[in-house]
Amino acid sequence: MKLLRVGNKGNEKPGVLDKDGIIRDVSSHVKDLNPDHLNFETITKLQSADLSSLPELSASDRIGSCITKPGKFVAIGLNYSDHAAETGAEVPSEPITFMKATSSINGPNDDIEIVSGSKKLDWEVELGIVIGKETKHISESQAQNHILGYCLVNDISEREWQIEKMGQWVKGKSHDTYGPIGPYLVTKDEIADVNNLKMSLDVNGTRMQTGNTSTMIFNVDIIVSYLSKFMSLQAGDIITTGTPPGVGMGMKPQQFLKAGDTMKLSIENLGEQNSKVVAL
Repeated sequence: MKLLRVGNKGNEKPGVLDKDGIIRDVSSHVKDLNPDHLNFETITKLQSADLSSLPELSASDRIGSCITKPGKFVAIGLNYSDHAAETGAEVPSEPITFMKATSSINGPNDDIEIVSGSKKLDWEVELGIVIGKETKHISESQAQNHILGYCLVNDISEREWQIEKMGQWVKGKSHDTYGPIGPYLVTKDEIADVNNLKMSLDVNGTRMQTGNTSTMIFNVDIIVSYLSKFMSLQAGDIITTGTPPGVGMGMKPQQFLKAGDTMKLSIENLGEQNSKVVAL
């Protein structure tokens, strides 16, 4: 099942993409795709509903973030060995964990803000995990029982703020618009093998990143189990799992985003994002 939110910012309606590619308004069943409703009970309810009887939502309308108001937006860094190599970092022996502010969440095709003084704005195509129920101290073998589905994430990063300023990575990861997610939350039953999904990112029509989730150092089950040892995870929480090589920071010379640049992201079976960088 592919779930999404359609409409103007702050006024989105929850929808489901039916078998004919029509977006059906499911607001009569689910108020919104937020932590109150992002659970396995909701998915079961929607799977048993007669979607063909529900009103259509226009495919030409804005698509919002596929979920809203998560309790946590957790991220894993340097989770592809070839990406670690391009940044000059050592391959981590356990998942590097940081947070993105939930206020950074953005629609998949919304503009990305570049503020005055930002010098090193970068891109990262990533697989996102959405949690479906309370998760605490679980084993790797239990992880799939807690994963509701997956989504496409662009982990926008201001590298100067992230690396050259004092403190933690969160500063370079959390500005408004730095967390585009969606277009879809795809339930895990629609993904044959989450550890073998093709990924790509283009900037201004030029391919920058080509990868596959098969080359992640720590797979989704390891990540969910690992995080659950340090913090409880709740329904609706997002975990973004790292990026393959091809980021601007790793290029020689380095290349960063500027106002007017466009990005196109894709992960197999999870949809596509198209965004533009605009000066704030």
